Amino acid sequence: MSRSVYIDEEECVGCGSCEEICAEVFTLNEDTEKAEVIKPEGGPEDLIEEAMETCPVECIHWEE
Repeated sequence: MSRSVYIDEEECVGCGSCEEICAEVFTLNEDTEKAEVIKPEGGPEDLIEEAMETCPVECIHWEE
């Protein structure tokens, strides 16, 4: 069973750290100033996990 990654955009503060770590999966929306998942099926899990750990508000999650 695969899992997908998502961001709770209400909690996101737009720091951009997830995009810096894994631009393949995350981007910063300039209009909303919030991060978005551009590849919900994921990418390198180690980088996604690093982005999750780096996020200051812990708004990046796995959905089973």
